[in-house]
Amino acid sequence: MKKTAAITCTILVSMLLGACGTNPSRSNNGNATVQQATVNPVTIDGIDDGSQIDPDSIAGKAPKERVIFFDFNKSEIRPEYLDIITQHGRYLAQNPTGRARLEGHTDERGTREYNIALGEARAKTIARMLQLQGVSSAQTRAVSYGEELPVDEAHNESAWSKNRRVNIIYEVEVQN
Repeated sequence: MKKTAAITCTILVSMLLGACGTNPSRSNNGNATVQQATVNPVTIDGIDDGSQIDPDSIAGKAPKERVIFFDFNKSEIRPEYLDIITQHGRYLAQNPTGRARLEGHTDERGTREYNIALGEARAKTIARMLQLQGVSSAQTRAVSYGEELPVDEAHNESAWSKNRRVNIIYEVEVQN
């Protein structure tokens, strides 16, 4: 029941946020249309609407590995991910117009409040590591989804290990 309510809530929030996009504005005479840019998240597979990432955009040139996994109940970076985070840090430092959203996730174990805090701690750990590489704090945004958006919904260690992660999502302006 808890999962159904969470999924329903996530769908409703997504629909509401989708309705908040910018619309073209018209001049006083009603003839000219001016397009306004909106910021859409870019994922590993492309922009959320399924289109391909422009290979010449900041997101298109960013390092491809964008998921950092964590151990149970930990927010410390595992050694095998230090090089990946360093690559993102160098890239963002060299591209000051680039923006990345760091989405922290947990497995289903623990209270909702604890998992939100742990997801945030994981995202902030990545943000601090990026700042050590010269990335401005204005270039990153830490967000926690806790246990609400699992990659694998099974109830075993294999699924839980996939859900304990931070996704590095590059944001890019897209013309409507």
